[in-house]
Amino acid sequence: MVSEFPISQFRQINGTRRMAREKVMQLLVSCSSSDISWEEIFPHIVFRNFSFLEHEAEPQKLLTPEEINELESDTRIHWEESELDFIKELIQYTLEETEFTDGLLERFAQNWELERIALMDRVLLRMATAELIHFETIPTKVTINEIIELAKRYSTDKSNVFINGVLDAVVVELIAENKLSKSGRGLIS
Repeated sequence: MVSEFPISQFRQINGTRRMAREKVMQLLVSCSSSDISWEEIFPHIVFRNFSFLEHEAEPQKLLTPEEINELESDTRIHWEESELDFIKELIQYTLEETEFTDGLLERFAQNWELERIALMDRVLLRMATAELIHFETIPTKVTINEIIELAKRYSTDKSNVFINGVLDAVVVELIAENKLSKSGRGLIS
């Protein structure tokens, strides 16, 4: 019998653009290391919907089942529709731009073959490139800073420096190819 993993009925946090990028990263890394599609795991990663097989025997506890579920539950995330759209668009653009981005990485990651670059770093660089190209209202510096923060939190000790260096070169290339189009006051780096 399958039961839903408990989600808190009382606690909730509001989703942010930073959390949205984190969820995109988690989705893309998961898909890169398995044959699963992002659509299949979207509810699990973004909405924290989990399904597990029930255990055969429940251990004896002093709390009521409802109290246990609340204590052991994950915190619900409330997403605005615009944030969900951002997540889906960033995933789609990242996947669409993979070949282009990987070509840039091979050129700008000096002395590194693409396969030797950590999966997390490749995913973050792909996300950054897609965001730089397709989200004209997000400042270049914001994109780079957000990706570097994700690298600091989830990748190797030196990934943030590596990613920063590669993204600096990518930005120069995108400008040269007229692929970096930022509109609005203060959006051009």
